[in-house]
Amino acid sequence: MQILILPGDGIGPEITAATLVALDAVRERFSLPLDLRHDVVGYESQRLHGTTVRSSLLEDARQADGVILGPTDSLEFRDEGRGEINPSKFFRKGMDLFANIRPSRTYAGLPTKVGEFDLVVVRENTEGFYADRNMEAGNGEILVTPDVAISLRRITRHCSLRIARAACELAMLRSRRVTVVHKANVLKVCDGLFLDACREVAAGYPEISLDAVLVDAMMAHVVRDPRRFDVVVTTNMFGDILSDLTAELSGSLGLGGSLNAGAEHAMAQAAHGSAPDIAGQDVANPSSLILSTALMLGWYGRRSGHRDFVAAGAALEAAIGEAIAAGEATRDVGGRLGTKAAAEALSARIRAA
Repeated sequence: MQILILPGDGIGPEITAATLVALDAVRERFSLPLDLRHDVVGYESQRLHGTTVRSSLLEDARQADGVILGPTDSLEFRDEGRGEINPSKFFRKGMDLFANIRPSRTYAGLPTKVGEFDLVVVRENTEGFYADRNMEAGNGEILVTPDVAISLRRITRHCSLRIARAACELAMLRSRRVTVVHKANVLKVCDGLFLDACREVAAGYPEISLDAVLVDAMMAHVVRDPRRFDVVVTTNMFGDILSDLTAELSGSLGLGGSLNAGAEHAMAQAAHGSAPDIAGQDVANPSSLILSTALMLGWYGRRSGHRDFVAAGAALEAAIGEAIAAGEATRDVGGRLGTKAAAEALSARIRAA
């Protein structure tokens, strides 16, 4: 498996280094044939090449079997004409990574106020209210006057059908329950189309139980009783917000794994940002990027038929849970270790299993 490694900004290089330590441990344990290629995006790319992401990297990513993208300071990347390109958007759009898979679950030894749960948010990743993704040219945001702004939202049947199918296929591997999160009572056309598409796809999976919940009610239900949900499918912005909430309910946004997947490509990406305020302090939690990498290994293994990659991904995820229970994690999740030490402890745990 060839993997393109792009560390990013802020805490990105630290948690990417930690991820590679854990990845090397599962490579050794499962005898994985890994070919790691390294490059840069974000501020380091801007310093070296005058742009936050070079156009040639897209072909490099397409040639690889997977990408590990560290967090970047995309908030400050505002003018693409000056080379300030959002790397996440660049790869998601360029490789048509239409499904953002974000599992959230509770861990033994980590207190939670909502009880145990294990769910996955399946988020449409290529359109919706995200202005940098929903237009062929130009931007989906319009400043009509200095005091009036308009944002366009694109929802297509094609994208709705394929994200619904991704959710149903995932549900078939789990408890065969899918919840559609929408706002079709108000956004009757856009969310109505999305909801209809999800129902159409689910009709082809008679084993699956499908229900639908309004997005505002969903936020209340998740806080009150997240155990009632398993696979949740929704549009881009709703999914972005909901998956951050469920990750935090599991104990920390630092535990939010995130896989961007398409028909042919996948990219592991931490669910959180680059946190420049704690960069270089050896306190950042690497779990999100490690869990994202575990998801990518599993995706590749199922797609290629190499079950050792599926087993490696499962081992990485299990080791994270064991490390948290043993206190061998960073302080934000009740541990006592720094970033590097947490990665080394995780690596030792994987090798000893």
